Amino acid sequence: MSEAQYDRTKENIGNVLILQHINLCVPDLYLATIFYVSGIGLTRDPYVDFGGPIMWVNAGEQQFHLLQNTAQKWRGHIGVVVPSLDDLRTRLERVGKTLADTEFAWSEADGFVQVTCPWGNDIRVFGPDSFPGCYLGIPYAEMLVAPGTAEGIAKFYERILNTPATVADDNEGRRAEVSMGFGQQLIYQETDGAIPEYDGHHIAIHIADFSGPHAYLAEHDLLTEESDQHQYRFQAIVDPDSGETLAELEHEVRSLKHPMFKRDLVNRNPGQTFFNYVEGRDAFYPG
Repeated sequence: MSEAQYDRTKENIGNVLILQHINLCVPDLYLATIFYVSGIGLTRDPYVDFGGPIMWVNAGEQQFHLLQNTAQKWRGHIGVVVPSLDDLRTRLERVGKTLADTEFAWSEADGFVQVTCPWGNDIRVFGPDSFPGCYLGIPYAEMLVAPGTAEGIAKFYERILNTPATVADDNEGRRAEVSMGFGQQLIYQETDGAIPEYDGHHIAIHIADFSGPHAYLAEHDLLTEESDQHQYRFQAIVDPDSGETLAELEHEVRSLKHPMFKRDLVNRNPGQTFFNYVEGRDAFYPG
């Protein structure tokens, strides 16, 4: 037997297998297309078309769901990985004129490109070497919460959703880091600053033990929607010991029998354009 020592806990995934999408309402789907597809370089889902004011945008194995309505704002920032930051900069320059009368902006930061969507959402775009195994996707989302809440939030996810969650406290501040499956995190960052009122944006997750969390949420009157056989929703993140509400973020909770679980998402190669077109390079392939 080898004498090598390994931290086996680093291999634990937990009950949450994926943060599948982030849902944000936007007032204008045309401008949303210019930003998310032409600018960031993501792919409008070619198969699911609701025939109305909504579109799904694919980002690797994750999605943004964009419903035409009053703009919603994520209270923090969202991390996105794209295959090339150089190509990203070119695209952002190209869409700047169309988005000039919005809140759109972008700037260089340490290790990523800071981008603001037309309605003020903060998106940090990283290159493919920033997160192991991620070449295109949404590796994390960070939400601002009140001081003193990180520990209770971590307990909620550990005990109720049965997914690994830790509390970090360093030069970036105190935060709860929650596993969302393979290489994904939901981060709750404590702040002394003002936190905007929750406006209803939501995330979707797929979990293996579907009934266990449901039983707790039902018993404590935390369910906000019994969607169907494969899905329910909750919004309040509470301290399991005190019952105090620590944060609000609607979770669309899906089982592994949900028809959308592990759906194969189409992703285009965002570096392929009319001006540099090469036959056979339309699709995105990792690496």
